[in-house]
Amino acid sequence: MKVTKKELEKSQIEVTIELSLEEFKPYIEKGALKVSEKVKIEGFRPGKVPYDVLKQKIGEMTILEEAAHIAIMKTVDDIIEKETAPRQPVGQPSVNITKLAPGNPLEYKVTLALLPMIEIGEYKGLKLKVQEAKIDKKDLELALQDLREARAQEKLVDREIKEGDKALVDVDLFLSKIPVEDGSHKNLPIKVGKDYFVPGFDKNLLGLKKGDTKEFSLVYPKKHHRQNLADKKVDFKIKINDVYEIVKPELDDKFAAQFQLKNIEELNKALEENLLNEKKRKTDLKNESEMIAAIVAKTKFGDFPDVLVDNESNNLMSELEENIIRQGGKFEDYLKHLNKSRNELMLEMMPNAIKRVKSALIIREIAIREEIAPTDKEIEEKIKQLKEQYQGQDNILKMFEEAGYRSYLKNILTNEKVIEKLKEWNYANTGNQQKS
Repeated sequence: MKVTKKELEKSQIEVTIELSLEEFKPYIEKGALKVSEKVKIEGFRPGKVPYDVLKQKIGEMTILEEAAHIAIMKTVDDIIEKETAPRQPVGQPSVNITKLAPGNPLEYKVTLALLPMIEIGEYKGLKLKVQEAKIDKKDLELALQDLREARAQEKLVDREIKEGDKALVDVDLFLSKIPVEDGSHKNLPIKVGKDYFVPGFDKNLLGLKKGDTKEFSLVYPKKHHRQNLADKKVDFKIKINDVYEIVKPELDDKFAAQFQLKNIEELNKALEENLLNEKKRKTDLKNESEMIAAIVAKTKFGDFPDVLVDNESNNLMSELEENIIRQGGKFEDYLKHLNKSRNELMLEMMPNAIKRVKSALIIREIAIREEIAPTDKEIEEKIKQLKEQYQGQDNILKMFEEAGYRSYLKNILTNEKVIEKLKEWNYANTGNQQKS
């Protein structure tokens, strides 16, 4: 078998494989057998048709095409593995038969993308300063107010709108006296004290009562998701349908009992702990991101194949879409809110996709260099934890037993181990996380 490799642009290669006629003959025999099992020829049982008869009835090229398919399926994986090592293929290879004729060798070409070559910079002893997670009294006060708002009651009132009230409002928008597309809203809930549509909108509700109408104008900010209204004077016509007073619970032991806690002191303590844990999680992620960015800045990367960046952009898009759906929204509404198409949003995600690709390449390279990987025992222990977490959810439990998932989990655990080692090597200070 003759194999030649040619380097292409953007970290792609083209491998040409030629099987001599002698090497191809066994596959021709297999191809003839497979074809003969599918066709009906009078006087012969399926699979027992002589080659010459088969060739005469269906044409020799049909046999050769089947033979080529069998030969490629048998040989291509080993060739790809040999010709790409130690680099890793990305995406699906493109296979094209370039020579196929009676009495001739088989030739086919495989084009595939590879992970780019990288010259990794220094990744030890960077002495990076670590931010510590801290919370203050203001953080706690804001969190308590959020809890009060979440447990607040709405009381229908017949009076003028005050700061902090909620109103159900009919709203119509006009631009140069022409109705704005999608600018009409019925019973829109507006909380006075929060900016809606445009800064200053809610303040125009103060002093109005149920049944009142009002017309006013506001200039939209220069940077606004509704680009057709940005930096323009928009006229509003509104009608107040209902007014609600927001009654917040008092911060007392009775309020704490709603969270299965004895008193307000226990609530404060639990809230402080939750806030600190969340702040620590975000701070850790920020520290890790800055550490990886410092290594990226010292690393030289080869050209990225398009498929690598496209795949990561699609991953980012899927994560965003899943997050919106999880919160009860619709992705189509989100795009409409941004006034962007899916492709436009994908294009905006490209820089983040490239950033994530670079981070992943660095972590992979360090794992290979330092021989960092989870043991089989660690993988089994993680699967055991996941099974306990998702007990009773058979569809998820079944996934944990699949070979593909174990490979995915191994990759996740490897990344975690690399990050922890990088922290050991590069964090200049490892002080305790605290509150002030």
